[in-house]
This record gives sequence, structure tokens and C-alpha cells, in this order.
Amino acid sequence: MSTDAACTGRYVVTEEPLGTARKLRVVMVGGGASGLNMARHMDLHMKSFELQIYEKNADIGGTWFENRYPGCACDIPSHSYQFAWEPNHAWGHYYSSWDEILAYFKGIAEKYDLYRYVKLQHKVSAAEWDEASGTWAVQVMNLQTGDTVRDWCHILINGTGVLNNWKWPDIPGLHSFKGDLVHTATWKPDLDVTGKTVAVLGSGSSGIQVVPAIQPKVKRLITFIRSATWITAGFAQSHAGPGGANFAYTEEQKNTFRTQPEVYIHYRKEIEGELNTRFKFVIADSDAQKEARAYSIQEMKNKLKDEGLQKHLIPTNFAVGCRRPTPGNGYLEALVEPNVRVITDNIAEIVPNGIKLDTGEIVEIDTLVCATGFNLSFHPRFKLTGRGGEVIQDKWKRKPEAYLSVAAPGFPNYLMFLGPNAPVGHGSVLPIIEHTTKYIINLMKKMQTQGIKSVVPLPEAAAEFSEHITEFMKRTAWATPCRSWFKNGTIDGPIIALHPGSRIHWFHTMDNIRYEDYEINYLTKNRFQYLGNGFSVKEEPGADTTWYLDAPEGGYNSY
Repeated sequence: MSTDAACTGRYVVTEEPLGTARKLRVVMVGGGASGLNMARHMDLHMKSFELQIYEKNADIGGTWFENRYPGCACDIPSHSYQFAWEPNHAWGHYYSSWDEILAYFKGIAEKYDLYRYVKLQHKVSAAEWDEASGTWAVQVMNLQTGDTVRDWCHILINGTGVLNNWKWPDIPGLHSFKGDLVHTATWKPDLDVTGKTVAVLGSGSSGIQVVPAIQPKVKRLITFIRSATWITAGFAQSHAGPGGANFAYTEEQKNTFRTQPEVYIHYRKEIEGELNTRFKFVIADSDAQKEARAYSIQEMKNKLKDEGLQKHLIPTNFAVGCRRPTPGNGYLEALVEPNVRVITDNIAEIVPNGIKLDTGEIVEIDTLVCATGFNLSFHPRFKLTGRGGEVIQDKWKRKPEAYLSVAAPGFPNYLMFLGPNAPVGHGSVLPIIEHTTKYIINLMKKMQTQGIKSVVPLPEAAAEFSEHITEFMKRTAWATPCRSWFKNGTIDGPIIALHPGSRIHWFHTMDNIRYEDYEINYLTKNRFQYLGNGFSVKEEPGADTTWYLDAPEGGYNSY
């Protein structure tokens, strides 16, 4: 709008063609899989933008940069845990270790020059929304110098993920221990447990991986298991090794994947399709749940010869899938080895030389490994202040409520990857990241080309979505009484981590953005000012102005 028009309030036509993209500045928090996928696809599908990714670590990779404990690996098959647009024919094993996955992501960053968007060892500490300008003011700490850097953006994207904010267990005297104390999420590279007496606290995914990895090396292994859990190594894994075991791909197989694309895509689709079927047993009273339960009970009994362990470890009061299923390769077998003791008694306190039980016994150890998980509140790790000074950490103190896992009422132009109620209960997160990226980019392109200043979910839309979640979850395995990170570490708390449906259901939901669920604010008083000078970017020199003749049946949406 001209200065004269601004003074008189007179409407003027913008002298630009329809489809002209205004410049957006985007700040993304986190240089893991989400950040890399976002950077690559903004490169491919957007123009007129600035992107700055802040990563607190010394390199990209997110959870695969941080987690390096013995046995650390993905619980999803390698050929599903990859981007659809960047297949890796050369995965070494059916389940890949952390270092191979990290190398995959670093290779992508180098191949597509994505490091140019990333500032390493920079940690976002705060962000505050300014309604007048329609921008976020962002504070960032340079972890090398300690200096605070100030930045700003139109769009703030949180790609820090869920399982990254590790925590020590709340046990009296923990830091009085005089031996080696380590959390699996911050494993010391020089820690050698060979020939030592080692205790492992926790029987979640990390504990289930670390126990079989160190058991052959240690003198004695004491593992504390406070609750039962389902180990589903062979269920719905027809492409894994015998009994769901991991295996190494041969050079011949890798060559086939590389030279016969039709064979490789068929193999990938078979594995991915099998993972997608797992939602069927999430329905608590389904035949698939009964089958999964019967299979898992028999499998666990076959591997746990000790009847006492069977009684303690095989769940009786919650369904398979109440926690995220884990293959647990070698875990049950390790528990019955001669150098392993499983303790189910409660811990009273940690003492300088070991662990004191409620029974009064002191278990002396050299090394204490805490495989005790993460802060699962979904709160951003930086102070996020939205409209009217509202802080999201305060708003979400009781229960985080988001809109379709990607946005939050009261926080305009703030978008999330893997936010509350994403479909992370089964299958690989990478397709979820890819679909979220498409959603966010399509939203940003609309803002660029239609004069939109800000978008924010309507409170009633988020509230009605939450109402549906609460009612739907009653029919699922997730609602049965297990302690799970799906429920922020509680047994009977609200299910905050999961989408009310399958992965396919969520993908379908995200195909089309429901703009009717958003409050949209424009840069000017006339929402149609973006129509511009009567011309379109589709008729610029060299453009095909008769594209509609090529596919007369194109353009119709699917159901």
C-alpha cells in the first residue's frame, strides 16, 4: 500500500501478480530428523524465505547424536526408519545401531548442503510473540561463548522431539554414590563395564537394550524391574530374523536393493505395511489384541524359564501396546543368565557403595546405569510466551492440549513436530515428520501468497479435538493400567502422546488443512488484496498457460 493510501485509508491494488510470495523468516529449534527434513523441503518447494535452525549439540542428528549407550539401536526396521525421499540401500542390519543412523542423517546434511542453515551449539532459551508486528522475538544462547543472541522470525517451529529431555530418577541419595553413575542418554564414551558389578535401573526401551548388550561383559549384572512389560520380539515381524531377531544384510541383498528398484520398493512397502497393521491390536477388545496377547505370553514363557520371573514380568492387567511395543532382542534371554540377578523389591535409597532395598539389604555395585527415561511433559525446553503474556509451560502444566499435534491455541505462527497426540504409538516417526513438513510448508505458502500475518488454532477447535481424544481412548490398549510415557509416566493419567487413531488415519487427516479451525489475521484490512494486478505468476514468461488441457480429470480431491 502506498504512503498516500495509508494516510487516507483508501484501498489500492497491489501491483503484483497473484501467487507472489512475500519473504518469510523461519526459525526452527532442533537439528534432528525434523530440522533436516524441513530444510530440504523448504529448499525444494519454497522461495523467498530465510531459515535458521538452532541446534544445542555439537552436531546434527538429535537423539542419535545424544544416545550412545551399549546396545543403542532403533526398534524400527532400518528400511522403514529412513526418509522416503532418501532410501539407503546399504543398511547393515535389519535393526540399525545409533552410529549407522547418525551417519545416515549426517550424510543427508552434507549431500544437500543443509549445514548452511544450522547454527550448532546454540540453544534457544526463550521466545515471545509480538502481536503488533506478527513476529516472534527469540533469545538464543551461544553455548561456546555464553553470549545471548537475539533473533526474530515470522514462523517459529519446534522440532526438538519428545525423548530428548532426560532426567535422573527421583531416588534419595542418588548422587551420594561413589562409583560410576551414568544415564543412558549421556553415556560416557570412556566408561568400561568389563568385569564390573553393574546395576541397571529401568525396564523401558533403553534398559531393554542395554541389559543384553553389557551382560556378557560384566562380572555381575543386577537389574531392577518394578513392573511387568510386554516383550514382543517376534509378533508382526515376518521380515525379521527367527523369533524377531536382528540380522545382517548380505552384500548380495544390498546389491539387489541398489540395482533392482522394483524389488527394493516392494520390500520396503512390505515392512512398512506390516508396521501399519499394528494399530489393529491397539483396540483393546479386538481379536488382534487377543492374538497379540496369546503370542506374547507364549513367547515370554519360552524365553523366561524361571517361573518367578514369568510371574513378575508377564503383565496380567494391561494390554499389549499399552506401552510402545519393543522387540527386546536378547533381553529375556539375558535375564536368566547365571551372572544376572533380577530385583523386584523397592529401592529405599542409594548409598555410597550401592543400593539399599526396602528389605534392608545393601546391594554393592561398581557402576549404576540409570535407564530411567525423559521428561515427557511436552513442554518446550525454552520459555514460550504467547498472546497476552501466556506462558505455554503454565498453560500445559496439568495437561498439554494441541491442535492435531502441530499447533496450539494462543500461540500464533508456532508450529510443532511430534507435539501432543501425534501418531507415535506404532511404526516409524520419519513418515510422520514428512507429513508434518508438508502440512507446515503448505500453511506457510498460503501465508506468503495470500497476505496472511498470523494463524492460530481456534480454542474451540482444540477443545473439541481434545474431547474426541478423551472419549476415543477408552477403547484402546493405551488406556489400560500400565505406567507409560504415553501418559507422562503415570498409570491412569490422560493419554497425551497419541493420536486417536492409526498412523494411516492421521496421514489422511493431515492431507488437507482445515483452515476453518484457524483464526486468520491479514496484513491489511482487505483480505483480497493478494489478488494483485489481475495477472498470475502462472502466466509469467515461459510458463505453460494451458496446463489444464494436459490432465482434464486432475484437481479433484480424494475422500
